Amino acid sequence: MSGQVCDIGDDVKEVLKKFRFQKHSTNSALILKVNREKQLLEVDSELEDVQLEELQETLPGHQPRFIVYSYKLEHDDGRVSFPMCFIFYTPRDAHMELQVMYAGTQRALAAAVGAPRLLEVREIDELTDEWLKEKLVR
Repeated sequence: MSGQVCDIGDDVKEVLKKFRFQKHSTNSALILKVNREKQLLEVDSELEDVQLEELQETLPGHQPRFIVYSYKLEHDDGRVSFPMCFIFYTPRDAHMELQVMYAGTQRALAAAVGAPRLLEVREIDELTDEWLKEKLVR
C-alpha cells in the first residue's frame, strides 16, 4: 500500500463549505477522519460550542484526525473574530500507514478548507487555548 492521497468526496466538500461560511458565534469543530479501506475522507463529527479541552476528550488517542476549528478570538482592542484553524492531529504512536495517508491528504484538504495555515499537534494535551492563541497571534 503506497501513501496515496485519500479522496475528498463531494459530500465532505459540501459539509466543509457549509462549516466555512456558517456564521459562528461560539467555538465550533468539524472533525474529519480517513477511511483506510475506502481511501476516502469522512466526517467524524461536528461539534458546536466546544472548547479545545473538551475537544481533546473526543479525539482518539492513537488515530490521526483533521480538525477544522472556528475559534472565538478576543483581540486586545476589544474586537472579536472567528479565525478558521486547520489542525492536523497526528499522535506519535499512530499506525504508520495511517500517518502516511493523512500526510498525503493534508495539502488537498487544506486547499478545500481554505484555511491560511496548517497547525500540527502530536500530543493531544498540547491542544489548548494557550497553544492556539500563540499560533494565531504570530
